[in-house]
Amino acid sequence: MRLFGLAVILAVNLVLAPLAGEAQSAKVARIGYLSPLSAEADSTQREAFRQGLRALGYVEGQNIFIEARYADGRSEQLSDFAAELVRLKVDVIVAAPTTAVRAVQRATRTIPIVMAFAGDPVGEGFAVGLARPGGNITGHSGAVSEIAAKRVEFFKAIVPQLSRVAQLTAPGVARAAVTETEAAGRTLGVRVITTVVSNSNEVEHAFSSMRDARVGGIVVALTLRPYWKQILHLALKSRLPTVSGPREFVEIGGLMAYGPHYPDLFRRSATYVDKILKGAKPGDLPVEQPTKFEFVINLKTARALGLTIPQALLLRADQVIQ
Repeated sequence: MRLFGLAVILAVNLVLAPLAGEAQSAKVARIGYLSPLSAEADSTQREAFRQGLRALGYVEGQNIFIEARYADGRSEQLSDFAAELVRLKVDVIVAAPTTAVRAVQRATRTIPIVMAFAGDPVGEGFAVGLARPGGNITGHSGAVSEIAAKRVEFFKAIVPQLSRVAQLTAPGVARAAVTETEAAGRTLGVRVITTVVSNSNEVEHAFSSMRDARVGGIVVALTLRPYWKQILHLALKSRLPTVSGPREFVEIGGLMAYGPHYPDLFRRSATYVDKILKGAKPGDLPVEQPTKFEFVINLKTARALGLTIPQALLLRADQVIQ
């Protein structure tokens, strides 16, 4: 009887031993995550990405580990952080916007890269085509043409006599984001004056130039987020309406926000990561266009600027902040 019991125990151990070995050797995927923002400013997008991963069965600390790096508004640090993620030999790197994707592309041509969003993937050289990117980068395009046209169109609807608009942007943003806004202005008979700023002093000087140029509105780049509060303070002082991409811009005092639903893009980026971790090549995964857009208006800011928002525009908004 005792021999029978030992035989059973031995048989069970023989069955379980390979399973235990597999559990011990199961690889924990390491995901690099690069943002030009601070951890606080990026929190909504980061959490959306994590939600996407959890929905696909990934649990941090169990089968994935996220190596997140934040440049905190200092774009010159993106290259250093990108190189650091490469040295850590992560399995895939998620990056956004264009400035971050470009930094990672320069750091590696082998580690898969997922663009949470980038302005013009083909024009920037991140992909040879949207249907088949061909290299080590895939993800989401920013649909800049449509966005640029709508933002200038919204300004024109609020201020019909508008003839000049300023475009405040940061170094290294997608070229298409700049040129498409200028093209949209020409179509609507509005001159777009583009100014690149990279620090607070340059923001101050830009407003002096805008006053001299008598602009009637400001398109503010997403990548200028570290200076949004300063820009909005000066815009209110100068009685100039503003528009940018994320709803957070309106929540802190901007007049309008129009762009892709950024958390949705980060959530959907988890699907790319999942496919790549399961063996798919990024060059074979089509670059997707945004499917969800948001238009938000701040009526409190409109009243402070002495502007009346047309009813037709209010009806088009996804949210109106009172």
